[in-house]
Amino acid sequence: MLWSLIKILAFVVLVTALTYGAVQLLEASGQAKITVAGYEITLNALEMAAAGLALILLVWIGLKLLGILGAVFRFLNGDETALSRYFSRNRERKGFEALSEGMMALASGEGHLALAKATKAERYLERPELTNLLTAQAAELAGDRKKAEETYKKLLQDDKTRFVGVRGIMKQKLADGDTDTAMKLAQKAFALKPKHEETQDILLRLQADKGDWSGARTTLGAKLRHGTLPRDVHKRRDAVLALSEAKAILEEGATVEAQEAAIAANRQSPDLVPAAAMAARAHLEKGDKRSAAKILTKAWKAQPHPDLAAAFAEVEPDEDIAARIKRFRALTKLHPEHSETRMLLAELHIAAEDFPEARRALGDLVETDPNARVLALMAAIEKGSGATEAAVRGWLTRALSAPRGPQWVCDKCHSIHVTWTPVCGNCQAFDTLSWKRPPEDATPVASTAERLPLLVEPAGQTAEDPVDTPEIEVIDPDSDPEK
Repeated sequence: MLWSLIKILAFVVLVTALTYGAVQLLEASGQAKITVAGYEITLNALEMAAAGLALILLVWIGLKLLGILGAVFRFLNGDETALSRYFSRNRERKGFEALSEGMMALASGEGHLALAKATKAERYLERPELTNLLTAQAAELAGDRKKAEETYKKLLQDDKTRFVGVRGIMKQKLADGDTDTAMKLAQKAFALKPKHEETQDILLRLQADKGDWSGARTTLGAKLRHGTLPRDVHKRRDAVLALSEAKAILEEGATVEAQEAAIAANRQSPDLVPAAAMAARAHLEKGDKRSAAKILTKAWKAQPHPDLAAAFAEVEPDEDIAARIKRFRALTKLHPEHSETRMLLAELHIAAEDFPEARRALGDLVETDPNARVLALMAAIEKGSGATEAAVRGWLTRALSAPRGPQWVCDKCHSIHVTWTPVCGNCQAFDTLSWKRPPEDATPVASTAERLPLLVEPAGQTAEDPVDTPEIEVIDPDSDPEK
C-alpha cells in the first residue's frame, strides 16, 4: 500500500516537472534559425528541445542498425555472435527434442522411428557421446546389426563412452555364440569398470563355461569386494570353483595338488556333496580314514546323499557286511526317517541277505514315495525272499515308469543332470544345481550302480572278488519291457 502511494506521488511529481519545464520553454524568449540548402527554419525553445530529443533517438537507432549489420557480417564470417547463439540455441532445442522422441520410440519398441530420430538428433546436436548410444540401440532394435556394430566402434574412440562400446559389442558376440571374443571383451569391460555387476556376472559365467577356474575365482573375489555378492554366497561359490579346479587338476594328473584343492573346497563349504566326497577320497589317498569319515558324516548331517554313502563305504572297503552295518550307524542315526537313510539301510540288509529287515527298513516308502530306486529295492527283496519271477518282474516293471526321485536339478531352467556339474549344461548358469525332486518326470535314466551304489560293484570288490549277494536281474529302463 505504501509502495503504491510512493509510485503515484513520484508519477505526479514527474508530470508536474515536465509540465513546468514545457511552460518555461514556451515563455522563454529567443529563437534559433537553421539554414540548410537555401531553406531557413526558425525554432523556438520548445521546438529546439524536441528536435534535440529526436536527434538523440535517431542516433541511437542508427547505432543499433550498425550493430545488427556488424553482427550479420560476423555471423556470415563464422564468428560467434548473438545471432549465431540464437540459431545455435534453436538447433540445440530441436536436437534435444529429437533425442527425447528417439528415446521414447526406443522404449516403445519402435526401432525404425528411434533410428530416424537419432539421426536427426545427431544432425542438430553434433554430440556423438549422446546420439551414438541411441543410434546403436535403435539399430539393434530395428535389426540393423551392422550399423549397431559400427556405432559401438565409434564409442570406443572416446574414453567416456569406451565401456559402453565394449559392452555393446560383447553382447553382440554373445548373441552370435562367439564366446571366445565375448570373453576377451568381458575382461576388457571388467578392467574398465570392475564394479559393474552385469559385467562381473557375464565374465564369471564365461570363465566357468571355459573352465578358467582360477580366473573365475578372481572375478568372484571382485564381486565380494565391491559388495555385489553376499559373503555366504561367495563362500559357497568359491568352494564350487575350488572343487572344479581340483577336478581339472586331477584330470591333468597332479594328484597331490588335486587332493589339497578338494580338501580346501570342502573346508569352505562342508555341505557341498561333490566336494565332501572328493575331499574324503583325498584323505583316503593319504591314509587318513578318520578325517574322511568325519567329512562324510558332517556332509550327511547337512544333506543325506547316495554319493556320500558310496564314499563312506570306501573308508573300509574290506570289512564284512556285519561290520559295515555297524559302522554305517554313524550316518543312519543322524536322519533315521529320511528316505535316503531308509533306502541305505535296505541296501545294507539286502547285502547281508536279511530281507525281512530290509523290508522293515523301507517301511511305507513303497506307498508314500514309490520312486524307481525304492521299487528296484523291493524287487531285490522279493527276489531274495524267494518270490516268483512274475512278482519280481512286476516290481521291476513298476520301476520303469516310476519317478526317479531326487536328482541334480537346475534351479534356473529346471533341466536335470545325472551328475553334478558347476555349470548347467542347458542354460550355462553357474552353481544352480540342487539335489531335489524334479518338477516333472523328465529325469535322465541313471545307471544301476547309481540307483544302488552299495549293491552294484561296492567299493573294494572286483570282478575276481565278487560280493556275496543274491542275483538280481536288472532291466535297463531304456530297453523294451517285453524283453
